Amino acid sequence: MQKTITIHELINFLKLTPIAGHAGLNREITKTDFHRPGLQLSGFFNEFPNEKVQIIGNQESYYIQSLTKEEKHEIIQRYMSHKPICIFVSNNHDTSYLVDICNETNTPLFTTSDGSHELSDKIVNFLNKNLAKELGIHGVCMEVFGVGILLRGSSGVGKSEAALSLINKGHRLISDDLVILKKIGPTALIGTHNSYNRHFLALRGVGLVNVPKIYGFGSVQDETKINLDIELSIWDETKYYDAIQAETNYINYLDTKIKHIEIPIRPGRDIAELVEVAAKNWRLEQEGYYAYKDFHSRF
Repeated sequence: MQKTITIHELINFLKLTPIAGHAGLNREITKTDFHRPGLQLSGFFNEFPNEKVQIIGNQESYYIQSLTKEEKHEIIQRYMSHKPICIFVSNNHDTSYLVDICNETNTPLFTTSDGSHELSDKIVNFLNKNLAKELGIHGVCMEVFGVGILLRGSSGVGKSEAALSLINKGHRLISDDLVILKKIGPTALIGTHNSYNRHFLALRGVGLVNVPKIYGFGSVQDETKINLDIELSIWDETKYYDAIQAETNYINYLDTKIKHIEIPIRPGRDIAELVEVAAKNWRLEQEGYYAYKDFHSRF
């Protein structure tokens, strides 16, 4: 199902108020990109992406200001006849020539002091996150030494308890019980909460804990890029566990490959400490150092 965002939701994020076209604020945005209508203002309308957010920047505004009143009226009428979804004018440029026709066509019109690059970055970042493909995963999401970690495992295995130990060590909780994964761009996977479980940790025997109320707001954050998938499992005496890890395993979420490791649990194992080491090890690998290769080269 195609995800959508209304123009109203976008401008709430941007903290802008429409100056025309109020009746069109419930129009739905489906594209994560924006469009600068330079070619359209010069009369070229082939393949015009009217479904994308339109941004009129410095160049477009200066061009429009250079036109005669008649030329300006003609090109704006033609532009608006192609039904752009909404229009943002950057750098507080004049919008008087757009107000009446935007009201007539219910096309939301906004102006902002932001430059076109700053405005487009804000819009694209917001749309990327809110229109991204997403997946709900049972688990816990933490940021440990700047490494985004997804902790998974069967119910009752100790995911939330491990998260509590990590929080005690100064690391940050993103989400407990349900983690929302969002694909941002071709290779980036973001982990976040579903807003209802934001800040809460569920601990059997204790109940719900509001983490920032106890540990301060430095103990939580809203999202993190997922770098490492860690599965916690009950120790199985019949199973062989590789202590050297000569091969790297991966798991796929939303067509994004994430490094995967399994940590078996039994009494005496400090799971939080092992998660910390796994995070540090991942960071070293990003710098090109692999412990197994170093070890193997010594023979």
